[in-house]
Amino acid sequence: QVQLVESGGGLVQAGGSLRLSCAASGRTFNIYAMGWFRQAPGKEREFVAAITWSGLSTYYADSVKGRFTISRDNDKNTLYLQMNSLKPNDTAVYYCAADVRGTAVGGRRTNPRNYDYWGQGTQVTVSS
Repeated sequence: QVQLVESGGGLVQAGGSLRLSCAASGRTFNIYAMGWFRQAPGKEREFVAAITWSGLSTYYADSVKGRFTISRDNDKNTLYLQMNSLKPNDTAVYYCAADVRGTAVGGRRTNPRNYDYWGQGTQVTVSS
């Protein structure tokens, strides 16, 4: 079992920044990769970014590339998402997720079904 707890969401004006954190606990040694997803009201959950457990490889949705940065601190078992130049359409609940089966690889890393554990989500609201 892996437990994930997100924090850092809030209300910010367009153009501003936020940093989300996701603290992982439990059997973290089983984690192959982690990702951030978001879900806006009435929309499906969508991929934002992913990182291998080693932290050596990162992947981004086109909509956030150049504005968001995913990173991790293995000593603290914490995943981060630095979000800059935020836009109103970034407004959503943001979730972190962990893959313990090694299924979130290649093109499959953008599919939420390939992640096994999820946090409770943190709300990000960007005002115009």
